[in-house]
Amino acid sequence: MLNISNQKVGKKIHEQFELHSLGTLHTPRSAVVLKRWLLGICFVLIAILFLPWQQNVTGKGDISALTPKDRPQNIQNIISGRIEKWLVKEGDFVKQNDTLLIISETKDDYFDPQLPKRLQEQLGAKSGAIDGYKSKIVALSNQIVALQNNQKFSLQKARNKVKQGLAKIISDSTDVFAEQVQLSIAQTRYDRGDDQYKNGGLVALSELETRKLKLQEVKAKVISLQNKLLVSRQELINARIELNSIGAEYAEKISKAQSDKSSALSALATGEYEFSQLRNKIANVDIRRNQYFVKAPQDGYVVRALKMGIGETIKEGESIATLQPNQPQMAVEMYVKAMDVPLIREGREVRLQFEGWPALVFSGWSSVSVGTFGGIVKVIDRVDSKNGEYRLLIVPKTGDEPWPPQVRMGSGVYGWVMLNNVPIWYEIWRQLNAFPPNLQDSPKDKDAKGGKDGK
Repeated sequence: MLNISNQKVGKKIHEQFELHSLGTLHTPRSAVVLKRWLLGICFVLIAILFLPWQQNVTGKGDISALTPKDRPQNIQNIISGRIEKWLVKEGDFVKQNDTLLIISETKDDYFDPQLPKRLQEQLGAKSGAIDGYKSKIVALSNQIVALQNNQKFSLQKARNKVKQGLAKIISDSTDVFAEQVQLSIAQTRYDRGDDQYKNGGLVALSELETRKLKLQEVKAKVISLQNKLLVSRQELINARIELNSIGAEYAEKISKAQSDKSSALSALATGEYEFSQLRNKIANVDIRRNQYFVKAPQDGYVVRALKMGIGETIKEGESIATLQPNQPQMAVEMYVKAMDVPLIREGREVRLQFEGWPALVFSGWSSVSVGTFGGIVKVIDRVDSKNGEYRLLIVPKTGDEPWPPQVRMGSGVYGWVMLNNVPIWYEIWRQLNAFPPNLQDSPKDKDAKGGKDGK
């Protein structure tokens, strides 16, 4: 339209002023073509601005394993020792409990090759001592029982003796009383006879002397019976003293026997403690001797030997070699910035580019990217890691192309956590203003969240 109007204007001017040179002028074809191309490119760029673009969060990391048991581990020895022989080399595949190397003892407490035999001899001697203590305890227990029985019998005997003494005193007292009555009678008869003899001779002298003799005999008998009563009383006192001394005597003997029994029990307890210690030491020696053979904790590959020289000494708990477990459950440890963590949820799709693997990446158009592999966010750490970034554990996506088997543990990975779809113009505007990606949940996230709530 613009060309036609220009031609009309030029024709009018040419007719009005009769300008021949003006009629020979026209627009170059190359300019027209350039103009058309520029207009087409502008229309295409404007159309591209309205194409969908999938927002994403980028991160870097490396290949690891999902579970700790599948990650590379350092094999450590339990005891200190001296390396005697290596049975494997780096790169070898080993099975669980395969011997990796042999070490020898470095502690002088275990140098004796006959140490287990010596300890068994000590154990037998200690067992005999324990049996002796037990026999002594049984003998002392029997002795205590016998002393207690003898104490009962002796006390009963002493009590009976006291009772006999009391009975004898009563008997002797009765005899003394009876003789005193006889003495009173004899004294009366003698006094009466003496009066009769003096006052008229009614009683003969012989009769008086007979009465006097009888009186003397009764007095003598009374004195004898009184002495006998005194002896009986003294014997009763002695019996009572003996009764009291029996309790003290047997209490001393029983206390001594109980003290000996307590000493034997203490010695038995000490012996059993030492016996248990010897058994513990024997078991420790047996286990320690098995530790001379350092074995693989699980199937895997010997990656690197950290202690190599024959004759080299190693300390307790020192790392000897690195083992890579066989057939680990692969995962990617990827680190993202703290400001991007709220955008990521478990189950989000991730596109991964492995170092050394050729790839052509369009981060917003994952469907046209070449050389990338799918993954799913499995774990999001609750605390930050190095440099204030948060770690993600990413596992292979089911149904997607499997990860290449050539990748190894520790290989670098570059990843994109895929978010929502937005127009390209919106993404350019967001990037120019340094705004974060959209925080709204995608339909997939809403469906997954609703499914979890329903469960």
